[in-house]
Order: sequence, then C-alpha cells, then structure tokens
Amino acid sequence: MAVALTTTLKTTHLIRDCCLCLHVQRTARALARRFDEALRPIGLTNGQFSLLVSLNRPAPPGMKAVASLLAMDRTTLTAALKPLRRRGLVRIMADPADRRGRRMTLTAKGRRALARAVPIWKKNHAAVEALLRDGDADRLRNNLRALS
Repeated sequence: MAVALTTTLKTTHLIRDCCLCLHVQRTARALARRFDEALRPIGLTNGQFSLLVSLNRPAPPGMKAVASLLAMDRTTLTAALKPLRRRGLVRIMADPADRRGRRMTLTAKGRRALARAVPIWKKNHAAVEALLRDGDADRLRNNLRALS
C-alpha cells in the first residue's frame, strides 16, 4: 500500500530560507552573470577567465590538477578548453613524463587576454565584496572553502 507524502508550505518556506545549497547556487548564478557581463567586451566568460587563471603557472599543469582546482570533471574541462584552444589562447600538449597525459599552457595571446581581463575582474570583484553586509570577505571565503 502506497503512502501519500505531503510537504507543507511551512516546509517549503523553511527550505527556501535555510537551504545552503539553494543559496549558494543562486549566488553562483548571480555572480556568474555579473562577471560574464563584465568580461563580454573582451570575449571571455567568467568560466573561461577562471580557466585562464588556473593555467597561469610557471609550469604547465596537468588535466587532473586543473580539473580539481576548478571542481569539474576532466570531460567538462576538455570541453571548456576547446573554444580557448581554437582561439589560440591555450596550448595543449602531451605530458613529457607520461605521453598519455596532457599538459596545458597559456599562449602569448592567452596571456594578453588574461592581462586585459584582470583589471575588469579586480573592479567587479571589489564591487561584489562591497556588497557584503559585514564586509568580511575572508570569512565568507573560508566558509565556502570549508564546504568545498
């Protein structure tokens, strides 16, 4: 015999008001839209900007390291790299230590695109931090890191 489950409006409001997952998702979408809009004039999305930043290292990182940093699987990372590679911003090569692996690096064009994007990011990031009611961005970052 099946039991009919009901959820009260009170429960719906509790979840709407308290669910950390919901609030983080909403915030992530709002921030993504904000940075997408800001970076649009130079032809980047916020995700592409993050990917370029993750490749800005002295030695070309491997796929696993970048995927882990960006909290994405390797298949998603491969898909995200394709438009950047086509535009000549990123170079992907075989890992000299293990030819099955891949390493990625910014091209000169990719470094120039990143250099153009950083001031836009700084300005918008400062504006976002200014919206925090308690002004404690470090506390928020620490709490978000604890959840990730």
